[in-house]
Amino acid sequence: MQASRWAQVWMIFGLLWFLLAIAFAPTNKIYQQGLTLFLWLPAMVFAWSARERLKEVWREQRWMCLMIAALAVWGAVSLSWTNAEDPSREAKRLLYIGVFLLFFPVFALGQTERVIRVMQWGGFGLALSSLVAIIKFYGVEHNAWYARLEGLGQLSHPILGAYVIGLAAVWLLHWLPRGRWMQVAWVVSIALLGLFVVLSQSRGAALALLLTVVAMPAWCRDRRTAVIAIGAVIAALAVFFAMQSLMLARGVSYRPQIFMSAMQMIAEHPWTGLGLGGDYKVLADGVYFDHAHNLFSHVAIELGLPGLLLWCGLWFGVLWQAWKARDTLYGKGIIGMWVFSFLAMQFDAASLTGTPRAEWFISWLPIALASVLVWARANPDACDKVRVLPNQ
Repeated sequence: MQASRWAQVWMIFGLLWFLLAIAFAPTNKIYQQGLTLFLWLPAMVFAWSARERLKEVWREQRWMCLMIAALAVWGAVSLSWTNAEDPSREAKRLLYIGVFLLFFPVFALGQTERVIRVMQWGGFGLALSSLVAIIKFYGVEHNAWYARLEGLGQLSHPILGAYVIGLAAVWLLHWLPRGRWMQVAWVVSIALLGLFVVLSQSRGAALALLLTVVAMPAWCRDRRTAVIAIGAVIAALAVFFAMQSLMLARGVSYRPQIFMSAMQMIAEHPWTGLGLGGDYKVLADGVYFDHAHNLFSHVAIELGLPGLLLWCGLWFGVLWQAWKARDTLYGKGIIGMWVFSFLAMQFDAASLTGTPRAEWFISWLPIALASVLVWARANPDACDKVRVLPNQ
């Protein structure tokens, strides 16, 4: 049933909604409602008819499946001691995450090229949102050129918005379309996405993007990637010298002090943590911060060392699965997204089980996409046939 044309259109729209409506939806409420209708619902409706595909994922990625299940169980158990206002809401969010992860193998239908096509369209759409945001922020609202650019919709946070846009640049860099005009659009999109990250002045996102691009030749091993890496270094040096005062003006933004304070909080509850969704503030140099500004320390604060170990088991399991498929186009893209996300979550991301938001792009999206690696390894030549966006 999930292979029918109407089902595929429904799920394609659902994935595009997740990728693009975070910028273009009028409100966060509409974004969440759209996810329910276009992504959660089809995942549950078609799960049974796609059970053979799900069995393949279980057989080939049993470690990841077990880590996901164990992390969910530990998170649910921790609700018995959490200080969250509404533990039932936290339990519901675990269900959302589970359905989100379920969606991708159901949608892919054993074809990695299907996912690549939609991700390419999503990258182009986010590039368009970057252009609109730049025109709106500097042209319509007349902000000074040195002001920190804010994205559209839920990407209005300069740091988190830059993480989403930076990740889009990474997957587009790995998944090049064929066709002259498509490649022109690809070049323009990469430029717009990179410009957004620079203008947001998010040093964490810019550093994550730069290091990912520089490291790409390690798993891509082609001349184009090497040229891109060299070009990225030259562009980064030019940007640094042009914006040196802006980049250095904020110092280290309390990050070392926040980290040390977070370590102290972890030491106070090393085994249980505060519980899933636990409310806390980090005190650093007399200033209170809403979170630990690091996803790994945030997980340890909420779920203790057991939760941190489970999260690490899952997260590094994704890298292992992607590395085994590094000779495929799809596997290379997942490695790139993993590297960028790993670097990005060291600086500011601090929400693992919240409602779908920008942080999901650098946490749950790479994990969800990794479930499709099963078929990248099974059909190593399939992805190379699909670098064109339209159906052939």
